[in-house]
Order: sequence, then structure tokens, then C-alpha cells
Amino acid sequence: MEFDGGGRGARGFGLAGLTALALLAGTALAGAQTIIVGIDEKVSWDDSGKQTLHPPGKDMLQVLSIAGNPAQPKSVATIPLANSIVGPPTNLAVHPSGDFALVANSVEVQKDGDTLKQVPDNKLYVVDLKANPPKVIQTVETGKQPSGLAINAKGDLALVANRADNSISVVSIKGREIKVVDTVAMGDSVATVAITPDGKRALAVKPTVNKVALLAIDGEKVTYDKHDMTVGVFPYNVAVTPNGKLAMTANNGFGGGSDGNVDTVSVIDLEANPPRVIDHVVVGDAPEGFAISPKGDLAVAILLRGSNADKNAFYYHKTGALVALKIDGKKVRKVGEVALGGLPEGVAFSPDGKHIYVGNFIDSDMSILKVEGDKVTDTGKKMKLAGHPASVRGAKY
Repeated sequence: MEFDGGGRGARGFGLAGLTALALLAGTALAGAQTIIVGIDEKVSWDDSGKQTLHPPGKDMLQVLSIAGNPAQPKSVATIPLANSIVGPPTNLAVHPSGDFALVANSVEVQKDGDTLKQVPDNKLYVVDLKANPPKVIQTVETGKQPSGLAINAKGDLALVANRADNSISVVSIKGREIKVVDTVAMGDSVATVAITPDGKRALAVKPTVNKVALLAIDGEKVTYDKHDMTVGVFPYNVAVTPNGKLAMTANNGFGGGSDGNVDTVSVIDLEANPPRVIDHVVVGDAPEGFAISPKGDLAVAILLRGSNADKNAFYYHKTGALVALKIDGKKVRKVGEVALGGLPEGVAFSPDGKHIYVGNFIDSDMSILKVEGDKVTDTGKKMKLAGHPASVRGAKY
């Protein structure tokens, strides 16, 4: 989401009773069985689509477990933690070990006379998921407005896209020693980043110039040689297939919101020399959340579809939608669409690729979907969450 883009109604939740509680005490969670949800209670939208800001202090991180029954996630803990719907829903990640998570807070709400305003933050929180209850163990300062982030498969490096600084923070991970070791200038605003499975390259989306940048990684050295690829309008998310052969960008089209026009997913051939865009797949209005199955045969784009817009707008829908994209070699095509809740944001797959979890911001719940081959269906089950889910992320599988 942009400062004034998608995201929805915030009900007030007091912190009493929402301090971390371990419902699965004594049970170690495997990293791949953990899903984390960023709850933002600072933003809401009324029936006219007007955004309202609320005082800070009620945001949370909710930790879910899908161990044992992926069709029925269980809440493990809910802890107070600042985070925001502003930006793509990839501002958090579970370390491959499952021991801790990284959560970036892109903006904070401050008083401006008699009103409130959003200003860039620079905080990256380290959350110990093994503590009982989970807790923040470190706060790292990045560039301004840290947004989408990624941890490599080895778990020794993370990259954080700093939108207001036009940069990427390089974060070294050595056990529990986590620190920024370098900053890479990107020339333009960058919203999020994805790292290839071999850890040797990364892709960063540049929404304001409709491009995705390619970076090289050698240990803790990250370099950008100005190789950009033009994708669709306002790329806002990016993911790489498990085999490292393709990358895809979700192109929002309207600066972080909906406008009623169809938008695309761009397909990038990473095996080509140099890598290049080989296709654009029409998906619908305002894709924002995006994920690729750990099986590598399916991608899903989450459409806002005007679900936080003026209810009289021609493009208003009460619900967003998930679009399923079949990956067959280097061919990608739309194979289905499933209605979700209001203002769907983050999305994650189960480790076996058989279930999908989508956070619905307006409805304060999570849609649980089932995958059979390239067919995605709604299980009809919704999980009520502790507040409004701005982002959802699982571990690397």
C-alpha cells in the first residue's frame, strides 16, 4: 500500500490480553510450519474510500502454527509490535531455522498539530520465536521506510528495500548477531526484493519507474550494475521460482491501490543472458500480494479489486480475489480465480503447497484455500485474527 493506498478499517484492540501467550508451550515449531501476520491498527477506510489514521500503539505481530493440520492454523502468540500496511505485504520474514523473524516498520503515525500524519520509519525488529512468549530481542536501524524484505536460503543474509532512501540495506545474520553491513544505492525508490534460491542474485522492484533491478550477491557483498528490466505499470511485488529459472512481478498499476483497470504479472527469464522479460499475464485489478508455491508449479496474485474504494465507484467490489497462475516450464497462464475477503493483502503457501493463507485486512481474518494440481478452491473456513492483517509470510520451504 501507498500512504493513501489500499488497506482498510481498523477496529481498536487494547493491548490487555494481547501480550504474547504460547498456546503450544513446549512444542518447538519447525520454521516451515510457522506463519507470521503483521497487524496494523493505525489505518482504516470509510464507505467513501477516505483513509483515516489512528494513534499508534495497538499494532501486533501474530504467530500462527500449521503443524499437524495445515487446514486449520492455530494462534501461537500475539505480541505488541509496530508495523504498517504501507508498502507491499512482504515487510516480514521467518528465518529458515524458524528461530526468529524479521519485521520492518515502513512508516509511523505522528501528531501534526490537531491531526495525524504518516512519516517514514527506519526500524527492523528481530523477534525471537522460540522464547516463551516470543519477544523482540533486537532493533536494527535501516534506511528510511524499510518495506519488503527477504532472507536468503542459507539464512546468513537479508536484504531490505528502503523506499524513501532509494536504497537496499544489506543485513548480515550470524546466529543471533544481526546488523546492517552495507547500503546499496538503487537510484530510484525500491519497494521489495527477492533472493534467488542459490543466493547469488536478487531482484528489486522499482515501482515509480516500472522496472525491476538485478543485483549480484557474493557473500555479504551486494552490487548493482544498473541492469534494469522494464515490466508492467507500478511493479509492487516479486518472487522467484524454487528452481531459480523464472521470476515474476505483480504490477499493481495504480500506485498501491485500485482503479478498475486490468493489471499484469510480468514473467522474467533468469536463465537468459542477460535476464529479460518474456511475457505479461493479465490478472485483474491491482495485484499486490504475490507468492509462488514451494512445488514451483503455481503462482498466486492477490487482487485488491477496489475493496477499500468508494462504494459508489464503478470498480468497487466487496471482496478481493486470488488469481491462480499455472507455471509450465517458462509458460505462465491464468487458470482460475477465487473470491477472498475485503482488502486482501499478504499470502503464504503451506510447505507442501496444498494450502494457501490470505489475510483480509477489512475483515480481520484469514482465508484458507486448498490446492489440487492447478485448481485452487475456498475451503469455506476463515480464521479470525487479532486485528487487521497488513502482511503475511511463511518461512522459505
